[in-house]
Amino acid sequence: MSHDTQLPHSPAPVALRNGLGTAALILGIIGTLSGLIPLFFWLAGILGLIALILGLVGKGRVKRGEANNKGVALTGAILGLAALILSVVGAVITFTAVSDAVDEIDKAIKDSAPKDPASKAPAGKGDAAGKGGAASKDKPLAAGDTVIYDDELKVTVTEAKAYKPSEFAAGHTEGNKAYQVTVTIENGTKKKFDTTLATLQARAGKDGATAEQIFDEKVGSGFSGSVLPGKKATATFAFDAPAAAKDLTVEVGPGLDYNASQWDLKIG
Repeated sequence: MSHDTQLPHSPAPVALRNGLGTAALILGIIGTLSGLIPLFFWLAGILGLIALILGLVGKGRVKRGEANNKGVALTGAILGLAALILSVVGAVITFTAVSDAVDEIDKAIKDSAPKDPASKAPAGKGDAAGKGGAASKDKPLAAGDTVIYDDELKVTVTEAKAYKPSEFAAGHTEGNKAYQVTVTIENGTKKKFDTTLATLQARAGKDGATAEQIFDEKVGSGFSGSVLPGKKATATFAFDAPAAAKDLTVEVGPGLDYNASQWDLKIG
């Protein structure tokens, strides 16, 4: 009589848990590639940190026999660390670039802003009346005073002299008096200055009525061309004022980037 021989049962195979190592590798690759683009430093940092953690946990599972993809988990952890390093480098590059861009914008805004006269006494040499006056934004200058702008551009207006227009002059009204002034622009900047954009206007008397500019032969033709650094340009202008007017306010705007300055000239 035979008896059935019972064999001992083999233990059920343990399911390998390789998922974390695989995820670490994928995230590490994506994080490292993202880190190569400085602007994506934030994505590289996040993915790199996750990949590093998952890779280390996956390596621990391999050590405990719960997984068998040691190489994959280790590679994922290394790539995660590389992504973190690239993230830091990218952040430095990005923030530096943004800072430089902001500085350039601020500089452009500052350069494009109208230039005010500098709050310092002008050189006072070479002006028609042989005197110099301090530049002022709120108070008109006197005849012969020189206004100095921030970039060292200098403008001088001489005293107003009586002028007799010819019979062909335009802008003169019978019964009014005509006066001429000479304006000098000295280029103290480091580049050529375009004088064609200079503007001139005047007001006469207590009421500040507009004094029409007189165009007569060479008088009133204004500035033309540009002035090299260290050189000067001079032009003569004439204005028509009521006979009773005792003062003539001349306003000169050197260019679009400059605030205009005023000279209070005695006439009559």
